[in-house]
Amino acid sequence: MRYRQVAGLWGASAALAWAFTSPSLAAGQLVIAASPTVSGPIEALSRQFEQTHPTVQVKIYYNSGLALRQTVATIENRGGYFRDTGPIHLLAPGGDELIARLQHKHYVLPGTAVPYASVPLVLVVPEALVEAPASFDALLHQANLRVAMADPELTTLGQQTMQLLRAVGFAGSLGKRFDVASDAASVLDHLLHGKADVAIVYGPDAVREREHVRIVATASDQLSAPTVHSIATLRSCPDRPLCEQFLEFVRTADAQAVIARLGYQPVSATR
Repeated sequence: MRYRQVAGLWGASAALAWAFTSPSLAAGQLVIAASPTVSGPIEALSRQFEQTHPTVQVKIYYNSGLALRQTVATIENRGGYFRDTGPIHLLAPGGDELIARLQHKHYVLPGTAVPYASVPLVLVVPEALVEAPASFDALLHQANLRVAMADPELTTLGQQTMQLLRAVGFAGSLGKRFDVASDAASVLDHLLHGKADVAIVYGPDAVREREHVRIVATASDQLSAPTVHSIATLRSCPDRPLCEQFLEFVRTADAQAVIARLGYQPVSATR
């Protein structure tokens, strides 16, 4: 059974209590501390790993980036855990910045961070639409297209969308043809209610609505630098060979196929 605690519902103190009072790990158990924002790929990879490693059970503890940082710091500094004896094997936050910070403090083992997924921007249209633009260039050349997008003043999605628009050659300010929404869910809602002809969202958001929308273009790294998600080994990890098995697994073609089905882009092992 996996731990499915959600950030915002479980405070840092409870996270620490979980770490310090949980029973000793049984042989074949792998514990991942993760952000709820990556629950989709982490759970999918965990299920696939369990299928290919039937003697291993993966447990996942979720919390926000700040709480994960506090939990790891307490385990490493004040928890009474030493090298190779801690309660958590791997760390999978919502962004690589936290891994870099914890590695700088020697809480994460250097050289163990493995990128497993990147989050692309995609161009989507209603599933029922027959004739659809085939690329982001169409946004520049087909001035009649109404575009739903997230607010660049309030969201990272909106900021990345603006960067993409600039990359394809859009130089003006947002006009009437751009329908600005508060978040990805609202962007898709505006598209499906006819306020726009196309929408720009993240790949996983589009896949979750695949019964209603379809992806017609995916931004290349040259147009929009995708957000990359990595997973790394904690210094106090109790079973390094098991951690290495999981990190090797996320690089495999089977694991990357799982990632792709969720709307993420696979990440090369050499990236």
